[in-house]
Amino acid sequence: MRIVCPFCGERELGEFTYLGDAKPVRPAADAGEDAVFDYVYLRDNIAGVMNENWYHGGGCRAWLKVTRNTLTHEISAVEPAPGAGAAKVDA
Repeated sequence: MRIVCPFCGERELGEFTYLGDAKPVRPAADAGEDAVFDYVYLRDNIAGVMNENWYHGGGCRAWLKVTRNTLTHEISAVEPAPGAGAAKVDA
């Protein structure tokens, strides 16, 4: 599998680290124990297209949001994760 990094171009999978589903949002500090438990331990096991967080540690060290089909590994979109070096896109 190859990923097209928006900063570095197409790279092999070994340069990236999978960090999981991009859907869960960290609960507020006062959200309570149940909300934190759900955030940390409960995930959907999606068979199909999902948004995932990846880290490009072997390249630009940016966090990326990758839209990937978990059945075929087809990647349909790669974009910088919010706050993850987006300023480099126009550089």
